[in-house]
Amino acid sequence: MKVSAVIPAYNEAERIGAVIAPLLQSGAVHEIVVVDDGSTDSTAEVAARYGVKLVRLPENRGKAAALDAGVKAAEGDVLLFLDADLVGLRPEHVHKLLAAYKQGDAEIVIGVFKEGRAGTDLSMKIVPFLSGQRVLSRRVWERLRHAVDEMEFGVEAALTKVAFKEGWKHKKVVLEGVSHVRKEEKRGFTSGLWDRMAMYWDILRSLLKKL
Repeated sequence: MKVSAVIPAYNEAERIGAVIAPLLQSGAVHEIVVVDDGSTDSTAEVAARYGVKLVRLPENRGKAAALDAGVKAAEGDVLLFLDADLVGLRPEHVHKLLAAYKQGDAEIVIGVFKEGRAGTDLSMKIVPFLSGQRVLSRRVWERLRHAVDEMEFGVEAALTKVAFKEGWKHKKVVLEGVSHVRKEEKRGFTSGLWDRMAMYWDILRSLLKKL
């Protein structure tokens, strides 16, 4: 099993190192692919220092398109998707996700936060299927490629929807002590809240759309 970790990133220069470092320390993945989704900061330069495979998109295209670009550049038959703004990720979390997938009883493994931060813990309890931390096969991703241009942040919801439609099994893995930086913290309360509402709308649109 050849595992490619794919990390979509937009203006995450201050945070992406905390995701790449534990991945490298884990020794559990064949390669790390970072997709710089049209960042205006030094995200690409920071990622390049770690010797990862770097894909640079000329403009911001959204998470789904960034993931797809990363998958195209990846060599593995198994894909580990991780957000670029994770806090508290450790090598053992990577091993835990991949070990759950290797058990072979689920097509999709979803990592959910616990004992990280109150806000992210709560969101994981309410909508765990929106977690961006996933392990899946390339075959599962290919089932979604026709909808990439329309998904944006609804990619996690779309993955879950297709899983139910196709009868694919999924299971959750608890990632203790992991959380992520909320949009309001990155971009200020007003801009962050606006972005969050746009994200929720896109997720709802993906859930309602027939795939």
